[in-house]
Amino acid sequence: MITSRPQVLAQQHAISAGHELATKAGMEILETGGNAIDAGVAAGMALGVLHSDLVNFAGVAPIMIRMAETGKTITIDGLGVWPALASVDYFEKKHGGAMPQGIQRTVVPAAPAAWIEALAEYGTMRFGDVAKYAERYAREGFAVYPVFAEFIASNEEAYRRSPATQSIYLPNGRPPEVGEIFVQTELAASIQYMIDEEQSAGGDRLRGIQAARDAFYKGDIARKICDFHIANDGFMRMEDMADYRVQYEEPLSVPFHDAEIVTCGAWCQGISLAQGFRMLEMIDPSKLKHNSADYIHTMTEIFKLVFADREAFVTDPAFVDVPVTEMLDPVYLAKRMALIDMDHAHKGMPPAGTISGGTRQDGIQAGPDLNGENDPHDTSPGGKYPMADPASADTSYVAVIDRDGNMFSATPSDTSADTEVIPGTGLCPSSRGSQSRGTSESINALAPGKRPRLTPNPAIALKDGKPLMAFGTPGGDVQIQAMMQVYVNKFHFGMDIQQAVEAPRFATYSFPSSFAPNTYNPDLLMIEQSIPDVVVEDLIKRGHKVERWQDGTWKAGGVLAVVSDSETGTLSAGADPRRAGTASGR
Repeated sequence: MITSRPQVLAQQHAISAGHELATKAGMEILETGGNAIDAGVAAGMALGVLHSDLVNFAGVAPIMIRMAETGKTITIDGLGVWPALASVDYFEKKHGGAMPQGIQRTVVPAAPAAWIEALAEYGTMRFGDVAKYAERYAREGFAVYPVFAEFIASNEEAYRRSPATQSIYLPNGRPPEVGEIFVQTELAASIQYMIDEEQSAGGDRLRGIQAARDAFYKGDIARKICDFHIANDGFMRMEDMADYRVQYEEPLSVPFHDAEIVTCGAWCQGISLAQGFRMLEMIDPSKLKHNSADYIHTMTEIFKLVFADREAFVTDPAFVDVPVTEMLDPVYLAKRMALIDMDHAHKGMPPAGTISGGTRQDGIQAGPDLNGENDPHDTSPGGKYPMADPASADTSYVAVIDRDGNMFSATPSDTSADTEVIPGTGLCPSSRGSQSRGTSESINALAPGKRPRLTPNPAIALKDGKPLMAFGTPGGDVQIQAMMQVYVNKFHFGMDIQQAVEAPRFATYSFPSSFAPNTYNPDLLMIEQSIPDVVVEDLIKRGHKVERWQDGTWKAGGVLAVVSDSETGTLSAGADPRRAGTASGR
């Protein structure tokens, strides 16, 4: 397979990030002696500037770190909680259970706390050393690139929501065009304020880093955010900001053939990725021809089953007992796999499985069978879930492996198109409340202090306890689908990592979207153009509603990965040309 760019080969360190300038920032950190965490944090914060249409500096940033010295993988949730004043009763009475766009879907911004926590505990540098790149790119600007221009233009009406938002994202009264320089002066000032507070603190590294954190969560930035919320019927208050702490979560680890897939837990769809790999392990994907009808059908039906369980059982485990062990049990998953009919696609979303003590999405106990007789969902096209264009643009990703074998995997996110810029900050605090439900009947209903169920889910893979791959992607509900396809491309179909990320992809949307208003497209299977017509015809005969993507569409995700070969000591990195990602190494 001929690729648009070669895979990057390296011996010392390698990075793949969602924008060329973020990759350059991370590489500079690595070249000057920083470790994978220093580099990943620098690149991640830079993405909050370079992708501020899709990734907000004050958004979410789930992070996975594996330190070579201990061999332990650490997960930092990087996910904010609902403010104390928010309630599902309010959304039911005020909005009929809907989750409106704007600041009322704001949860506590978690990304700054996540970057700072990772840097303080596992990095070696000061905040200013790694934040300077984000500040520079905001102050000096960067050249507008196609995906950035397309997104803002397609959401122009939303960006006219407020004067502060319009002034940044619609300079000169219109969407920016490719090649124009995009400047974010207020965002630069916010970042510089955090750097200045670190410098003023004096003393050791950790004291300075804490001062930078306090500048955001207790200082002028927090006050501006909360004052705006008070003036505009928002829920955020200074106590919400000051009391926020990221959470360390135990990662999930599942075997997959000769490797170990390590994902985030049930507070995000990492558990869905683990389920998918666990089910796929029950067959040998390499026995199926790549992107054949049998392969696409099998993968699609697995994804449908996974998303049915996600809809029924997955939410913040601090509030609901998510049956993680049962969901990953081989006996349970074998029963799920037995539902796959190779000749016929399941119509719509399959029912969730039966788990003793498990709770369905709407709060009632799961039924006694797996045949859909007790499925409570209205999955008809005109029913409970509206149908809409299945596209999720937001999110980016960064992967790093350094000379010592430390691994960094992070998926920062939060679009600026569904909320408002806080005047005087350049920030759109996390609108991730869009992934909670505004009705009390839902297992994923919002509550004070509760985390929305997150789609971003960074992952790593290990082999014999050693680094194998750090990987992830933007793309909402497409994320786990793209990640699994790329992993199988690399390790079961024998592609190099660049070939693996560029190979044609597919994605099902036969389930309610994770994002408000939870659109649903029964049976829809999107397939990139270069997959042969004969394959599509076969899939249609099996009952899939197939529509075509253009090859290289951003809607198929933008997978980024760094691979380590422990036998040769070589690193390889790939970056998906579907978006603006770039890989580098030495």
